[in-house]
Amino acid sequence: MILSFLLPTPQFPKKQKFLMMSQSVPVVLLFAIAAAAALIYLPFLAVAYNRLQLGYDQSAPRAMFDKMPPYAQRATWAHENSFEAFMLFSAAALMAYVTGVTSDKAVIAAYSFVGARFLYSIFYIVNIPLARSLMFAIGSLSYWTLFVLSIMRVTSA
Repeated sequence: MILSFLLPTPQFPKKQKFLMMSQSVPVVLLFAIAAAAALIYLPFLAVAYNRLQLGYDQSAPRAMFDKMPPYAQRATWAHENSFEAFMLFSAAALMAYVTGVTSDKAVIAAYSFVGARFLYSIFYIVNIPLARSLMFAIGSLSYWTLFVLSIMRVTSA
């Protein structure tokens, strides 16, 4: 690792089997980051489909927004919000990884974030505001849990 001289290598215990389906916490965190990155583009599939239906204008792609139906406009907003949520989650998950968090709570938080963000996009596109807001709250609680677990791990060491 390039930065290994700057950061100590975290020591992780053996695999636990409660919620991790025989995966270690670091592996779950890294896979959750990858899944969250892929979920950024889930709502964009609806946008891309609509752009193809309208006839994509290469010279003015953003001008098409006003011509899109409401579901495609909401999909655009969900896509943009996914970038914001991903930045916070990836920072929290990497922080948990680097500090050596091994709690089942971290696994629950990682799985919860990925599931909540998947449902968030769907609820946003089909216009169910209360469910969308609930998924946003669950996702936020998930990355804040990882931040807190990381800080607790560092301060207890």
